[in-house]
Formats: sequence, C-alpha cells, structure tokens
Amino acid sequence: MRRSLWAKPAGAAVVAMLASFSSAFASEAGAAGATAGFSIAGIPLEFILFGATLLGVALFHRRTFTVAVTGLAAIITYKFFVTGFHAGPGLEGLKDHMWHERIVLSNLFLLLLGFAVLSRHFEDSKAPEAMPRILPDNWLGGVALLGMVFVISSFLDNIAAALIGGVVARHVYKRVYIGYLAGIVAASNAGGSGSVVGDTTTTMMWIDGVSPPDVLHAYVAAGTAFLIFAIPLGIIQQIHSPIQKHREGDFKVDWTRVGVVGFILVSAVGANVYANLFQPHLLDLYPVIGLGVWAAILVAAIIRLPNLGVAFSSVKGTLFLLSLVTCASLMPVEKLPPASWETALTLGFVSAVFDNIPLTALALEQGGYDWGMLAYAVGFGGSMIWFGSSAGVAISNQYPEAKSAFRWLLHGWWVALAYVVGFFALLHTLGWQPHEPHKADRAAPTAIEQQH
Repeated sequence: MRRSLWAKPAGAAVVAMLASFSSAFASEAGAAGATAGFSIAGIPLEFILFGATLLGVALFHRRTFTVAVTGLAAIITYKFFVTGFHAGPGLEGLKDHMWHERIVLSNLFLLLLGFAVLSRHFEDSKAPEAMPRILPDNWLGGVALLGMVFVISSFLDNIAAALIGGVVARHVYKRVYIGYLAGIVAASNAGGSGSVVGDTTTTMMWIDGVSPPDVLHAYVAAGTAFLIFAIPLGIIQQIHSPIQKHREGDFKVDWTRVGVVGFILVSAVGANVYANLFQPHLLDLYPVIGLGVWAAILVAAIIRLPNLGVAFSSVKGTLFLLSLVTCASLMPVEKLPPASWETALTLGFVSAVFDNIPLTALALEQGGYDWGMLAYAVGFGGSMIWFGSSAGVAISNQYPEAKSAFRWLLHGWWVALAYVVGFFALLHTLGWQPHEPHKADRAAPTAIEQQH
C-alpha cells in the first residue's frame, strides 16, 4: 500500500516536470529556432543512434524486438531533450509527430497481420505441395522452382514465397546447396520488388502514396537479375544434389481457398483505388488499405475460416518493424545525401547488412526517388547476405546451416553479381525517373494543430 501511495504523487511529479520542461523548451525554441543537436564527424547523432539500432538488430537476432524498442526510446529521448521533433519541441511535438504518422503505421500494422493470414490461406490450400509435380527432372527443375518463387512473391508476401520455396526444395532435393538457398531468397525479393503487394517495402511505398505503376518497372531489373543468378544456381544445385523424381500421390488443391487469397488481394487494391478516385479525404482519416484487407478476410470467413492464430503470433514481429519505421520517421532526412541513382545503388548494398524496411522508410521521408529503382535496390539488395532481408532470416530458420555470412557470400556470390547487372540494366534502358518529394512540406499544420 505504501508503494501505491508513493507512486502516484511521484508519477504525477515526473509528468509535471516533463510538461514544465516541454513548455520551457517550446518557448526557447520558438524564440531561438530548433536546436541543431550533436553530430560526430558531421553525422547527426540521430543517424548514429539509428545505425546502432540497425547494427544491434543484425547482430542480436534473438533480441530484435528489444533492440528496436530500446533504439526507438533512445532516439525519442534525445529528440525530446535536445533537438525537438519535426512538428515542434517537447510533448506536443512528439504527440503531433505520432498523429502525423498514425495512418502509415496503422495501415502497415493491419496489412502485415492481414498478409500473414493470407499466406496461411495459400499454404492451407495445398497448392505448394502440388508444385513439385510440374518441375522438370533436371537442372531446369531448379530454375523452374526459383521462377515459381518469383511469381508467387509478386502477389504473396516475399517471406511466405521464400518459405514455400524452401519447403518445396526440401521435398525435391536430398541436400539443398547454400547458394541455392540464396537463390530462393533472391527470387522472392526480386519477385516482390515490382508489386505493391509482394514485399513489405513496396507495400510501405503504396501506403505512403506511391502509385503501383510507379514501382512496376522494377521488374526490368528484377527479371534481368533473375536470369543472372537462377540459371547457374539451378545447374550447380543439380550437380550438388540432383532433383528427385516426382512423388506420386493425390495432392488435391483447395481452389476455393486459392480464390479467397485472390479475393483478399483484389479487395486491398480495390479499397485503395476507390478511395483515391472517389473519396480521397478518407486516406487522411482511416487506414483504408488495411481495413479493406481485414474486411475481406472476415467476409471470406463465411466459406473458409482464417487462421487468426497466425496473426496473433505475428504481432510481436509486426511491432518490431513498426518500431524501426517510427525510428526512420524521426530522422532529419534533410541532412541525407540527395536522392539519385548512385544513392539508390548504395542503399541496395547497405540493405544487405541493415534491414531494408527502415531504409525504405528513410527514403520515403526524404522523397525524390525513382521508386521502381529504389524498390529493386532495397528489396533485391537485401538478398546478398542472409540477414539482409526478412525472407533470408525466414529461410535460415528452415536451414540453420545458412546462418553464415561467409558461406552465403562464398556460394551465393551470383546474387551480388545479379544485383549490379540488374540495376544497370534498368538504368540504361529506362533511366533515372525521380518523383517530386511528397513530404517536403513539414511546416504544414497537423490535424491536431488545426483542431486547436
């Protein structure tokens, strides 16, 4: 009881102190302008804290959620006490910033959980189990399997596509070559790079206002890259461990459940198109795409019950990703190098080491990119090392022997070569097609400010 009696006034005192500090800081900032903050070697401290968070995620795979939340807390604390937020200093600045980001974050939350349910629908349809029957019994079988992963990833989440490829590979090969595992991850990331429903990064672009056709030309690079890595890795896998003859048996596909998958995807696209064409104001008020996906899941439950347990088990991973996206939204993007094809190419290599989701969030905050080229760079670039993308982490959980950056690079160097060739194929055919920064006006009043 004593602790309870003491805690309330102490908590109130802390809140009052923070509010007092916030007010003092607000009046100071209003008179003298926003604080520049600290920097090391010319790099703002926010970026250093963010980089440390991403490095921690790369090194401590079993503590990614803790690392991400700790990094977010550190960045918020620094901005609260030192620099202030985009929308202003102190508690009001933080509140307005989170209000400004609410639609993006809630859309992403609903979509990631919804796509987890959608992926399970596809797995439960038994379609992945029937796939080995159509694979050729030679090296072309390995290439065809990578092609299937590529196609599946264009309409299904790239993590699910990689996992399906890993399951099928285990069925048709006695031993799966590490280089071929890198090929599965690369195929899933390449296939999702030109589709707004095929990869978390492109879905983020879509939510943020990037039109689906504006990322579609990523397939020029992705298709070129696929030819570079898929054919040699298919041949090497056949030499390493030949494909097995097809198993006989009745693999009855639940086509109704496959239809449910299509219905959910069409609903997501339809909700976004309808809102953009007829009710654009709704996009600033509600997470339209995410709500459309969950409305379709609930309607489709009449004919095929969804596995909602998959969504609940994905909550922690989703909150981890949202923490990284929030970190990225707090960065002083005006101090980043200007958007260019050189920057996009570099981001692809960086995404091999750091998670591509926060890198995409940074690019969206900055704006001015060729979104198709960026989608290919951050999506496919993460395939070069096993922990560079969520698909790589998922495959490595299936095949623990792949959790070696050295062996991944040694046997899967074809992926790095394919990334470079694909990028320059796109650059020299369609060129750099940047879009105007769509978040440049930070000074615009927020919805909360307008209410005041």
